[in-house]
Amino acid sequence: MTVYDQHSRHLRDLRISVTDRCNFRCRYCMPAEIFDQDYAYLPQGHMLTAEEISRLARIFVSLGVRKLRITGGEPLLRKDLPEIITRLAALDVEDISLTTNGSLLARNASKLKQAGLHRITVSLDALDDDTFLFMNGGRGRVQPVLDGIDAAAAAGLSVKVNMVVQKGVNDSAVLPMVEYFRNKGHILRMVEYMDVGNTNGWNREHVVSTKELLQRIGERWPLEPVEPNYLGEVAARYRFLDGRGEVGFISSVTQAFCASCTRARLSADGTLYTCLFASQGHSLRHLLRSDNSDEQLGGTISSIWANRHDQYSLERGTGKDNGSTKVEMSHIGG
Repeated sequence: MTVYDQHSRHLRDLRISVTDRCNFRCRYCMPAEIFDQDYAYLPQGHMLTAEEISRLARIFVSLGVRKLRITGGEPLLRKDLPEIITRLAALDVEDISLTTNGSLLARNASKLKQAGLHRITVSLDALDDDTFLFMNGGRGRVQPVLDGIDAAAAAGLSVKVNMVVQKGVNDSAVLPMVEYFRNKGHILRMVEYMDVGNTNGWNREHVVSTKELLQRIGERWPLEPVEPNYLGEVAARYRFLDGRGEVGFISSVTQAFCASCTRARLSADGTLYTCLFASQGHSLRHLLRSDNSDEQLGGTISSIWANRHDQYSLERGTGKDNGSTKVEMSHIGG
């Protein structure tokens, strides 16, 4: 079964947040002055169980979802994560991946691979501790993340690295990051600093555009564009002409890709969001915990997607966007 929204975009990808907690305090996601010791995180009883996550995922798969990505917060903080992955690996999907800050990855990589995980994306914004500590709220140094990346690769997981680039903060780290990861054989993806949520102090003047990044990197290592792997691929791909791999660019601000977005997002408390920048979601938890059948749940999800018309990045700044009421990224993942 294939479900289409109001802009003829089919439901293909599901991003599943398994926790709203994180051990980092990155300023573009969970600034420490907001997410402090008094912040009200989700109560344990409000979070979906492993069984509930797998049931919902199975229903989404029946509606056409082919790719599953586990997100957070920081998903490795969830103790039953291997069980969740094992359950998801039993479903008929093309790909199961996970996004992590990598700080806890070294001791978990093998377990994740054994559970059935295919790929991993590690968020890392600089290679020097001073810059990295500034960006993550002083919560973690670089080496444990690099160790986690090495452990993931050794375990047989495909690895990509995401770098959020902010002008005047870590843009000086771009070339060192490119050099390090192209020599390691991992794809680095540059992410434009986005106005996700309401707390990260976003200012368009702090965005380093993909055009600028392409010029800066290309002057050092010439590049050529590569065709997408599939319709709706988030990152624009470029190949190094010297044959040393490729680099990607996620350009939500300057080159919006809403027209091909096939992603739904499920928060840790079972709320379905149809856009990263959504102002509200649709609670599925109470339906899960009542007498609704899979068919009834599937009908509800189909109806939500069929009425989807989100295209925030195309409408940003036009007066058609949803203002300052967006859901926080830490609640639904990136």
